[in-house]
Amino acid sequence: MLLKQKLIIFAMMIGIFLCMLDTTVMNIALPAIQSGLNINLSTLSWTLNVYTITFAVFTIPFGRIADIMGRNKLYLIGLLLFSLGSILSGSAPGAGLLISGRGIQSLGAAIIFPASMTIGISATSMASRVKTLAALGVTQGFATAFGPTIGGIVTQFWSWRAVFFINLPFVMIVIILCLFLLPLRNEPQMAAKIDIGGMLLSMTMLFCLTLALIKGNDWHWNSPIIISLFGIVASSLVGFIIIERRTPDPMVPLTLFKNRQFSGATIAVVLTGIFLTAILIIMPTFFTKILGKTELTAAFMITPASLMIFFVSPIGGTLLEKVGPRVLIFTGFAQIIGGYALLSIINPANYLKTAISLVLVGGGFGLIAGPVVVLGAANFTGKLLSASQSVLGVFRQIGTLLAVAIFVSALSANLTAARHQSTIEANARIAAAQTLTPKAKRDFRNTADQVITTSGTHQIGAPQNAAIPRTETLKLIQTNYQQTIDRLPRGSHLPKDQRQLIHAKVTQAVTHQVRSQNLVISAVSHQIKTTTKKNMTSAFMKLYQVALPFTIIAALASFLFDRKQTYLK
Repeated sequence: MLLKQKLIIFAMMIGIFLCMLDTTVMNIALPAIQSGLNINLSTLSWTLNVYTITFAVFTIPFGRIADIMGRNKLYLIGLLLFSLGSILSGSAPGAGLLISGRGIQSLGAAIIFPASMTIGISATSMASRVKTLAALGVTQGFATAFGPTIGGIVTQFWSWRAVFFINLPFVMIVIILCLFLLPLRNEPQMAAKIDIGGMLLSMTMLFCLTLALIKGNDWHWNSPIIISLFGIVASSLVGFIIIERRTPDPMVPLTLFKNRQFSGATIAVVLTGIFLTAILIIMPTFFTKILGKTELTAAFMITPASLMIFFVSPIGGTLLEKVGPRVLIFTGFAQIIGGYALLSIINPANYLKTAISLVLVGGGFGLIAGPVVVLGAANFTGKLLSASQSVLGVFRQIGTLLAVAIFVSALSANLTAARHQSTIEANARIAAAQTLTPKAKRDFRNTADQVITTSGTHQIGAPQNAAIPRTETLKLIQTNYQQTIDRLPRGSHLPKDQRQLIHAKVTQAVTHQVRSQNLVISAVSHQIKTTTKKNMTSAFMKLYQVALPFTIIAALASFLFDRKQTYLK
């Protein structure tokens, strides 16, 4: 392969890396952004949502527009938009500009991603195509997996604003390489019309789908607005298929799906995206909220999966022609099944076992990530090649969205059930503490309820502040002393030294009683914390227990791919 071709592919890999990185790099920086801009989490979530929605909605239309206008020129426009969005996001003084910046950034990403794939593939010969596709596919998986780790490091050692500013030097490198390497004036263009009907319907369908998946948990899945959104998705899909079948220049040629390899690739992209994202979004939350780790530590704790993707993905591309698509994809899914099976039975506080499960999931994803991009491109050229890469990019985003919608919603339900169970057990323990006074029990229950209610979203603590404080002890001493004095016969005038003696005895008795009660409260608090932590851990791990059968079913997708003998014909 010529040096020029290698440099073009390198530039495209950087572009793809930045696009996919920014889908996950912000996640770990959200607490820092929230405190830095003083905005609520609901508003802040739209900085993630606007990127995902815009990326999913515009990727396919921009892929077609690039074919018509010229991929190289539009690619540069995409880089400039991405840079502008990064600058606005990184310098935003408030939520409004941050969300706007992310929207502009995602418009650039929607141009960069499909153009990067087609420019990179077109720059190489058919003989080198498999290696190029594998490299571009590995870059996608690597960027997605390492996003939280990179975000954690940058936020910890610089600031959350640097999460956006780090894009700029890389974009400048790509722009310089493109200006020298890519033809801009007389680049080839395709004589095709923009499929307006298909574009509008696909945008409507993807917008409603992503919005419903993102907000389903907040707005409730059975609410009229969510049901209406899914109704629009279904009707838009039907209309889209009808238009694409009839138009002479379809935006998404349905003939793509007649290719068995492409159909298998789209399904595999969605399924592997779901199972990997479930690890990337759930495990860091578990590490921080249940195990009490810092965000940076949590980011490093999931790196075994990311490292396996980095090391195994290139091997997957090499093995494709040696073992064939079916065996390779099945082996990848088998590793994911192994990882989920281990997660469903271990105590995740034992990090060694957790790390092994992350290695298995990351290794399985790595074996599939590179090859599915190669298989998805099949032997397509021209419009079909461009469309295939746009569609695969959108399906990758849909996989991520489905993972967030399914696992976050299920986690929310699990945590609610775990909190309810923890409250019942806590109340039973408090009621069984016979040495506590009714008031102490009542105060203890209120404090325990507050701790349990925030468990799973905040780090679990013991309800130690249920212990009787010094101020309350002094009030009890004074009350008991006054009651003792009041029981004396009327008209009694005790000498000062006798009053002091009574006060000392009352103080000793009350202090002893409070100390005894606080020892009981401390012991029960520890039991409540242990039980609550156990229940919350079960709420997280139950997700993988429930998902395990679906990973086994997902492995059946490997049979959509050809055997080695058929593939090599």
